[in-house]
Amino acid sequence: MTEPVLSATTAGPRTTTGDLDLEERSSLRRVAGLSTELTDVTEVEYRQLRLERVVLVGVWTEGTPAQMRASLEELARLAETAGSQVLGGLVQRRSRPDPATFIGAGKVDELRAAVEEVGADTVICDGELSPGQLRELEERLKVKVIDRTALILDIFAQHARSKEGKAQVELAQLSYLLPRLRGWGEALSRQVGGRAAGGVGIGGRGPGETKIELDRRRIRARMSKLRREIAGMKQIRETQRSSRRRHEVPSVAIVGYTNAGKSSLLNRLTDAGVLVEDALFATLDPTTRRATTSDGRVYTLTDTVGFVRHLPHQLVEAFRSTLEETAEADLLLHVVDASDALPEDQIKAVRQVLVEIGEERDGRMPPELLVVNKIDAADDLQLARLRHLLPDAVFVSARRGDGIDKLRAEIAARLPRPEVELTALVPFTQGALVSRVHADGEVLEEKHTAEGTLLHARVGPDLAQALLPYARTGAAAEEETGAAVEEVAP
Repeated sequence: MTEPVLSATTAGPRTTTGDLDLEERSSLRRVAGLSTELTDVTEVEYRQLRLERVVLVGVWTEGTPAQMRASLEELARLAETAGSQVLGGLVQRRSRPDPATFIGAGKVDELRAAVEEVGADTVICDGELSPGQLRELEERLKVKVIDRTALILDIFAQHARSKEGKAQVELAQLSYLLPRLRGWGEALSRQVGGRAAGGVGIGGRGPGETKIELDRRRIRARMSKLRREIAGMKQIRETQRSSRRRHEVPSVAIVGYTNAGKSSLLNRLTDAGVLVEDALFATLDPTTRRATTSDGRVYTLTDTVGFVRHLPHQLVEAFRSTLEETAEADLLLHVVDASDALPEDQIKAVRQVLVEIGEERDGRMPPELLVVNKIDAADDLQLARLRHLLPDAVFVSARRGDGIDKLRAEIAARLPRPEVELTALVPFTQGALVSRVHADGEVLEEKHTAEGTLLHARVGPDLAQALLPYARTGAAAEEETGAAVEEVAP
């Protein structure tokens, strides 16, 4: 059975940050038919011309009709984010995808008629196609065919900004392309035989190497180089993390489904100024900002790349080093879109990816705080259902600011506290040490006396060692604290 699915999406008013990035992004549009070769169907080209016209195809193998529709609507949003115009969609109900054509031989003819009727130049399949399926569909449909994985890789290639992000995306694209590399015409011609350079016979002996084999070898060499570069960048992040651990600065990582409002939440909590756009995978590069709790403790807040259903394993592998930032976090803020029709599926997809990338540390996951965002865009019935389903979650609106104070208080309550509690009388000449206690520790009480600053604080082991020469214990500490209180009393 084939069911038409409406694919048009409407975008309401949005709050934007990073206006220059948005202006640059909106000036770039994808163009069909400019490629000189068909050797790479994932190639992205930009010009200010027309959008690609695409038809979506899905195979419904399991789940409810609502889940099937949500998957295809998400594919439509991905296609629009990549810079294309969605003309319609078809869904085929099967127990499993056809190994030859994905949707079955008879439905391919029906799809070809639909493509010709609407004048589409691209077909996007909601799943990962094998090289054989990709080749068979292109030969029969006579238009370009890509799958969900290639589409997501395309979006990542558009939105990656940092050197590390671009390297990770290129590695993922090459991993996807290598088994799907094809040749036409001269691409299959052979080079001169391997022994020709030695002067053995006319033209050498042996078949030699074809151009496609040469391309595969170059791709593998490029992938090896990219892996070395990414490993070097990972060492830089390790150094930064070790510095934060040395100064005992807690870290909070924001994770969640793409377009759930992670960047908006980061901007609301820290005034980070990160680009915000109502689009899937609008921001890819992780952003870390400094934040402070209401009691003066400093922590870092990191925005990570968003997840999606069936996130390509090539991307998970390539971005593993970046996503390891969450493994080192002391707290995970798991952001959920309250306006989504199936938020439970979003939560499940995110947690599956977290397990896949090996987020376990010492046999456990970092503590998780569910944050239900976009409550201003959800109706009362949906919010009531979510409050019942997620009783421990914090409900906020990053756009309007609703619930942000409660979220800050919840973060402060869940962050790890320094281990050592002590009282110290620090001379006025050691003002830098007092500032360090305020920055890296938790000041429970502070009094100024004639001899110096009397601090009752909770600090980490390293800072406790620095305060040891000025520490006061037992009755002496109580006596000095009481005297300080009498001195400052009116």
